[in-house]
Amino acid sequence: MSVPAPPLQECFRTFGYIGLNSFGGPAGQIAVMHRVLVEEKRWLSEARFLHALNFCMLLPGPEAMQLATYSGWLLHGTRGGILAGLLFVLPGAAAVLLLSMLYAAFHDTVALASVFLGLRAAVIVIIAEAVVRIGRKTLKTTFSFAVAAAAFAGLLFLHLPYPVVIAGAACVGYLRSRSHSAPPEKDTPGAGTAGRIRSSAITVAVWGGLWICPIALLLFAAGPGSVWFQIAWLFSKAAVLTFGGAYAVLAYLAQQAVTQYGWLTPGGMADALALAETTPGPLILVTEFVGFFAAHQNSGILPGWMAGILGALLTLWVTFVPCFLWIFLGAPYMEQLRRNQALAGALAAITAAVVGVILQLGVWFALHALFEHVDGQQFGAIHWLSPQWVSFRWPVAVLTAAAAIAAFRFHAGMLSLIAGCGALGGLWYAVAG
Repeated sequence: MSVPAPPLQECFRTFGYIGLNSFGGPAGQIAVMHRVLVEEKRWLSEARFLHALNFCMLLPGPEAMQLATYSGWLLHGTRGGILAGLLFVLPGAAAVLLLSMLYAAFHDTVALASVFLGLRAAVIVIIAEAVVRIGRKTLKTTFSFAVAAAAFAGLLFLHLPYPVVIAGAACVGYLRSRSHSAPPEKDTPGAGTAGRIRSSAITVAVWGGLWICPIALLLFAAGPGSVWFQIAWLFSKAAVLTFGGAYAVLAYLAQQAVTQYGWLTPGGMADALALAETTPGPLILVTEFVGFFAAHQNSGILPGWMAGILGALLTLWVTFVPCFLWIFLGAPYMEQLRRNQALAGALAAITAAVVGVILQLGVWFALHALFEHVDGQQFGAIHWLSPQWVSFRWPVAVLTAAAAIAAFRFHAGMLSLIAGCGALGGLWYAVAG
């Protein structure tokens, strides 16, 4: 027996509550949604919630935000999906924007820099936890370990672009799964096929237009070399490639924002992740911080803070509009996607590669957090990072060891790690001067 859809105002209050309490990364956010929507409100059945979650795990982008959007769509169609998705993102987006402005104004002060040195220790351990957690769930076979190792080596030693690594994993997984699976069942055209195709075309036209048109306008008005087009283009690519969540796409952003564009230092990327971990909403909001500083550092005739705000808003637009497109376009075809074994094999290989991607990210962050100077060495096509040992930051190493013990031995929460490491970093500055 189906439960009547709740009033839209009740949905507004409920998804607003979820958005304000969505700390702890995707696992914690999904747990909050399950408790509220399935256990307390009983708006969705257990089976329907898990069915929706499985679909969202297939998509690029933040799965928790997309699950909120999909849940709202189930309750009130497109209107409900937009409402739920926006309420899940906006509280965290407002907090990250405020923290970005404060960071821009005060991060050069010695005291705050010491706090962020402590936060970087927490980030190293948080990424290590993500590798262990995702690896345990994902790496079940020799093939999956091989894919993860290849992704790690390709990024760290060959400097392959992140899209190439993900595309390569998808192709290998697709071909392997297709060779071991039965031929897919052919769908029988039904009376609703034409209407479904028409509805899909309208969805692509509306949401695709909202996504692509601003990028085209920026290309025409400002040119491909402008920071505005670069922001729109970079984070649009990230929106398509974020299989595995924010930790995975950070490796791609580090390649681009730090190495190619020079918008942030490696330490600044670690600080961005630390700030995003302390706010509600999807962790992919770390992109908002990067977009803020991209525009802030290249403000042109605008004041830095104004350019930063515009850069942050542009980043949010091109990051999250595609999420609505994936949900509203894909939901009607959910069953067909889940039955496709070859597609499932491609996505399983991507998930395995994500473990290697996150491990590479952890190594990259750890070296830049533990050493003040890290050089690059090269032999033929092979590259590697070579830290200068005289620049070793022993306070960060001590805090990293303490955070690792707290996380893996005593199971300290993420916010506790961040708060503790930040406080100890500030205390070290106060004692050592």
